[in-house]
Amino acid sequence: MSEAKTLHDAFLDELRDAYDAEKQLTKAIPKMAKAATSPDLRAAFEAHLEETRGHITRLEEVFAGLDEKIRGKHCDGIAGIIEEGKSVMEEDFDDATMDACLIAGGQRAEHYEMAAYGSLIAWARAMDHTEAADLLQETLEEEKAADEKLSSLAENGINQAAADAAAPEEDQDDDERDKPAAKTPSKATVATKRARRR
Repeated sequence: MSEAKTLHDAFLDELRDAYDAEKQLTKAIPKMAKAATSPDLRAAFEAHLEETRGHITRLEEVFAGLDEKIRGKHCDGIAGIIEEGKSVMEEDFDDATMDACLIAGGQRAEHYEMAAYGSLIAWARAMDHTEAADLLQETLEEEKAADEKLSSLAENGINQAAADAAAPEEDQDDDERDKPAAKTPSKATVATKRARRR
């Protein structure tokens, strides 16, 4: 019977997963930047693309520090998030709504990565891989900052612009609702009218 795998094996597995996720994102982020209409959002994606390249370099340093071969393992999680984002970019949304959706997709990816790096750091510290933990912590801080930047862009105008673009239809519906409903005559009223006619 083969020997049971350890936390070190799980750690390496997660590192390879993170490495592949970052590689996939270097291909996806430029498409998101291109689809963005807000110059600030485009700039945020472009800045994070540079950071993502740095995350790859850091992961390579972690592998080297552990005397492990640098290789990735297909990350199904980030692949699914990217696929969802791709289908959103194919929708015929107005500009502000597309930007709001791009932010949502970007934040899904950030949150996935934050969870992954959080676990990696905890495991690295538990196994006294201090240098690896410090490198991974730097990346986690950048992922958090990118997430906060996207939240700030959403809250400081993009979501409101998307909501305003949706408002004309909603206003129409509101106007319809505000009109007094046509009253249905009660049975007593109908009976009274009939009696008068006789």
